[in-house]
Amino acid sequence: MKRLLFSTAAVAVLVGAACNLSAADEAGFVPLFNGKDTAGWNLRRADGHNSWTIDNGVLKNTVNKGEHGTDLVTAKKFWNFTVRFEFQVPDNSNSGFYLRGRHEIQILGDYKVGKTAKTGNGAIYNQTAPSEFASKPAGEWQTVEATMIDNKITVVLNGKKIHDNVVCDVATGSEIDKNVKEPGPIFLQGDHGTVWFRNMRIKEIK
Repeated sequence: MKRLLFSTAAVAVLVGAACNLSAADEAGFVPLFNGKDTAGWNLRRADGHNSWTIDNGVLKNTVNKGEHGTDLVTAKKFWNFTVRFEFQVPDNSNSGFYLRGRHEIQILGDYKVGKTAKTGNGAIYNQTAPSEFASKPAGEWQTVEATMIDNKITVVLNGKKIHDNVVCDVATGSEIDKNVKEPGPIFLQGDHGTVWFRNMRIKEIK
């Protein structure tokens, strides 16, 4: 009985420590999306088709065949930061998450392809392919942590580091502008395909 009580106490301590580590790991992060509305975000074109909706804390972009949606852009601009988010895409659906509005982390439903590419899921679009294939199947939530310091990008996709301080001195396409040495917004590509986002948060690095 004493041994059982000790084990239970040990488990409690370990669980408590893990919770504290998790809380510490999230320290400094603030939400980019509040789960209720698009406060802090704007359509890239005010007259564009608004294909974005919110459902139970999930930001959904639904683009039907023959339609074009509109990108969603933060009002605030950022320089050095770490951003974390989760996304989900159907097979073959194409979207993107832009750092400073100029450097696209490609989002693509390419699980069935099974190989990396400069235009594949997690790529720094058309610049650098992921170091390994890390995509999940359609319908599963995928996690991303992207850090940008000056002109270097590090990305962890689904727990795998696929870019490690990769230099990116150019805008990668469909960018807000080409002023790569200036702060810029986060923007979500909305004109290509269906994509869902949740748990988006960012920590600025001084």
